[in-house]
Amino acid sequence: MILEIVSPEAKLFLGEITSITLPGVDGSFQILNNHAPIVSILEKGVLKIVTSSTNENLTKFNKVDGQTYTLNINSGTIEMKDNKVIVLVD
Repeated sequence: MILEIVSPEAKLFLGEITSITLPGVDGSFQILNNHAPIVSILEKGVLKIVTSSTNENLTKFNKVDGQTYTLNINSGTIEMKDNKVIVLVD
């Protein structure tokens, strides 16, 4: 699936991922390929993505291992539709 992460300052990431875990207001949740459409509000926490390959577009992320990266966020919004995830973060 395709992930796009945008902050007020810049586009932080655009690329293909395997999964994303997000800090929702009712608890952490994960989105995988072919997930049902969803819109949700995010709270302060850690956003974690898993990619299928090494990606140089992840310079603002903390590398956990070869395919897992994290990003601390203060708040945000997520939309998943047609295998494209758009995350607006603060």
